[in-house]
Amino acid sequence: MIQLEELKNLLSNCDENSMLTFVGNFKPYDLAICVEKLDRAEQLQLMRLLPPEISAEIMEYLEPILQYQILNHLEEYETSQVLNKMSGDVVADMMLAIHRHQAIKLLNLLPQDYRDKVLTLMTFPEHTAGSLATIDYIAAQSSWTIERTLQHIRKVGHDAEITSYVYVTGIKGELLDVVSLKRIILSEPQTRLEDIVIGEVISVPATMKQEEAAELLSRYDLVALPVVEVQNRLIGVITVDDLIDVIHEEATEDIHKLGGSQPLTDAYFKTSVFHLYRKRIVWLLILFVAEAYTGTVLRHYEETLSEVIALAFFVPLLIGTGGNTGTQTVSTLVRALAVGDVQFRDIFKVMRKEMTTGLLTGASISLIAYLRALFLGVESNVGLVVAITAMCIVIWASFVAAILPLILHKLKADPAVVSGPFITTLVDGTGLIIYFTIAKILLGL
Repeated sequence: MIQLEELKNLLSNCDENSMLTFVGNFKPYDLAICVEKLDRAEQLQLMRLLPPEISAEIMEYLEPILQYQILNHLEEYETSQVLNKMSGDVVADMMLAIHRHQAIKLLNLLPQDYRDKVLTLMTFPEHTAGSLATIDYIAAQSSWTIERTLQHIRKVGHDAEITSYVYVTGIKGELLDVVSLKRIILSEPQTRLEDIVIGEVISVPATMKQEEAAELLSRYDLVALPVVEVQNRLIGVITVDDLIDVIHEEATEDIHKLGGSQPLTDAYFKTSVFHLYRKRIVWLLILFVAEAYTGTVLRHYEETLSEVIALAFFVPLLIGTGGNTGTQTVSTLVRALAVGDVQFRDIFKVMRKEMTTGLLTGASISLIAYLRALFLGVESNVGLVVAITAMCIVIWASFVAAILPLILHKLKADPAVVSGPFITTLVDGTGLIIYFTIAKILLGL
């Protein structure tokens, strides 16, 4: 862990060698966390003491607005040096986060070729493969020899985010293949790239959703995915570290939704109390209103309850069991949909599987429910009503929780919105209807 006070002391002494030695002991991420705690003057001083490539690595872990604030207060030549060492996707994200005139000022500090590539990345919507792509990769034309390709790698490799692969392109920039560095090194110097190109390349369109790209990368155990535009033109590469971030974000978002809350956009301790209130109150109000119909159901069956008071003893038990069953099923299926294990075409297989599981768990719970009813001293016929209802509610909850996520997924909606609280609320009211209907039939009310 970085000692903040020690860093501040080094900054006050302006000792460049000592600073480099100190910084060399830590990862850029840890340094970025520390930079956030420094005041503006100390942040600028640190950036000036460090080489541009180290400053750029630290900057990439800062929020876009803070990145701009630091760059804007450096001298123009210092800003240019750091900016040119930052990854293209990070630069594009920062440009989109700041005012247009501020972005133009910074873009003018980039070389024309780099600027054009960054501008291309900025055209893609947020949360797409194109918005995640970096332009810091090694590309080579198919007509080049192995010798020329190796010379090119030596020239640009130090700026590339990934050096283990070379992206082979045609005359118009179309992606032909991805060739490993090992394969290039082991080939004869005068061999042309087009002679070792196989053409079986896995790429993603720039408009693909980022979570779909992450799923593809995970499925094929890749370290990077090339991103292409129309006519298969290569525009960038998504590296595994970027997609790990996507997987983390998507998992966090699903967890929040499954808990019946809107996802947070910032870290927990960076989120204000009012922001937490805004994220939670909407769902709570929706669920509160929806839960109100449970009271309506109870009022409708008031006469049944008044005739057999013992039925009221088991209301919390039964609706709680239904909600728990639904939550278990939803959680399993939302995750299965997220990782691609289940598709909408599997809906009947899922229904059969969950209904069978519901039948087995329902039978076990109904037996325990019957014994519980007898233990409380109620009549055996009331116990039978409770037992049958428990089985029916478990099967019903399994059915509802099985089909809703699949239907929402088919409709291009996030299946995680079928949260545990949502399913619980839905099953509460319908479970009561099942309970009192069975009671009226079996008890002759």
